[in-house]
Amino acid sequence: MNRPKPFSMIREFHLADWFTLGNAFCGVGALFSVMTYLQNRELLHLFYACGLIPAALVFDVLDGRIARWRQKSSAMGRELDSLADVISFGVAPAMIAYGCGMQGLWDRIILGFFVAAGVSRLARYNITAETLSADTGKVTYFEGTPIPTSLLLVIVMWVAAAQGATGDALWFGEWKLAGFVLHPLVLMFAVSGSLMISRIRIPKF
Repeated sequence: MNRPKPFSMIREFHLADWFTLGNAFCGVGALFSVMTYLQNRELLHLFYACGLIPAALVFDVLDGRIARWRQKSSAMGRELDSLADVISFGVAPAMIAYGCGMQGLWDRIILGFFVAAGVSRLARYNITAETLSADTGKVTYFEGTPIPTSLLLVIVMWVAAAQGATGDALWFGEWKLAGFVLHPLVLMFAVSGSLMISRIRIPKF
C-alpha cells in the first residue's frame, strides 16, 4: 500500500510564494512601525508604516505575474496570498489609522468592521474563483473592490500625518455619540469595507 508523501512546505513552495511572503513581511513591518510610533511618537515611524503598504502591493502584483509567467500556481499559493493580503491591506491600514488618532470606541468598531469585511471579501473570492473562471480559465472580474484598494486610505493618512493632522489635530475633529468618540475621518474605512463586501463587479486585468 502506497502511503501519500507527507506535506513538505519547502518543496511545495513556488517562486511566486516567496514574493507573497514579501508582501506579508511588509505588512508585519508596518505593524511594528505603528507600535514604535505609539511608543515614542516619532512621526518617521508612522511614515515607515505607510510606506511599507505600497511596497507590499508591489510584492502582491509580482507574485501574480510570476505565477502566470511560470505557469505554476497552487491552492497553497492562493491561501498564502489571501493571508498576506489580510495583514498588509486589512490589519496594517487599520492599525495605521489607530496610530493616527482614530482610537475612540466607534473608531475601533468601524476599523474592526473594515478588517472583517476584508477577510470576508478574500474568503468569498477564494471560494468563487473557480466558478468565475469556469468559461475562460481566468477570473475576469472581482465581486466587490479588492482589498489592496486600502492603499488609497493609507495615502490619505500619510498626507494627514505629513500635515501634522494626527491625534487631537486629526482632520474633521471628533464627534461624541452616546458618550463615545467617533472621528469622522474613520468613516472612509466604513465605506471601503462596505464596497469590499458589495456585489459590484470590478474588471480584473
